[in-house]
Amino acid sequence: MEWLNYNHLYYFWMIAREGSVTRAAKQLRLSQSTLSAQLKQLEDNLGQPLFDRSGKTLKLTASGQVAFQYANHIFESGRELLDTFRNRPVNRLPLIRVGAVSPLSKNLQYDFLAPILQAAEARIVAVQGNLSELLVELQNHRLDLVLSDMAARTDQPTGLTNHLLGEMPVFLVGKPPYRIPKKPFPAWLAGVPLILPSRQSTLRAEFDTLLDRAGVVPEICAEADDMALIRLLALSGAGLALVPEIVVQFELEDRKLLRVECVAGLTQKFYAITATRKFANPLIGRVLLRFQDWLRKKFAAKKSAR
Repeated sequence: MEWLNYNHLYYFWMIAREGSVTRAAKQLRLSQSTLSAQLKQLEDNLGQPLFDRSGKTLKLTASGQVAFQYANHIFESGRELLDTFRNRPVNRLPLIRVGAVSPLSKNLQYDFLAPILQAAEARIVAVQGNLSELLVELQNHRLDLVLSDMAARTDQPTGLTNHLLGEMPVFLVGKPPYRIPKKPFPAWLAGVPLILPSRQSTLRAEFDTLLDRAGVVPEICAEADDMALIRLLALSGAGLALVPEIVVQFELEDRKLLRVECVAGLTQKFYAITATRKFANPLIGRVLLRFQDWLRKKFAAKKSAR
């Protein structure tokens, strides 16, 4: 197993921060020759030059910029580790690291993250990926929570907890004007172009079951994993899109899209998934409760208005 020499990384980090070997050597109380030798060993180990040494100035190369970002994260995490174990106040905002499954509504992600930033409660690192990859990151303490439209399996001793954020109505939406044929639902869908989530989603499986029971063969003009893409395809007028309301909330408000049919019995659930922590991020519980309350009130008000 290869190991990184963190002393070498720290010396590189100091040189990059100070902008010169001379100033960094003075701060570290080392000779310039020693510091230069340590930097050379790090570059040899990484196999990449970290500085452009043309002239008397040092400028980070593209590889050096990547290494500097990693070093920043590593040494900030080290300070946070000491602060945590020594119960010291932290001068900077705490960090919340949030993963989101790639198909998840960007509106939902924004509504979850924006209040944290607006209240200046924390700095946010947001990443996307598939659920299995994100859960590995969560269990390895590289994420604080994962936002998902699917619950994590809890039939194994994984230490994961699913927090239901909310359950939202699902609609067939289309570009106005749109007239529903004079037939009962879902019979009138026969021959209507549909834009649907991919077959990997729970929502799609439930919708397919509904149509199958009614003997309706759908005319699918597009399938997509990404809800943002489904929203754009609906705006093109290519067909009716099956989406949770939050995906198209602004387009509905502006009447760029219409609620053509509320699919009875079909809802979309959204979850925040956390892992058991000995030193849990104290913000997570408060953030989850606030968002659950906001989401409940938001859709309760819309339901009563309709």
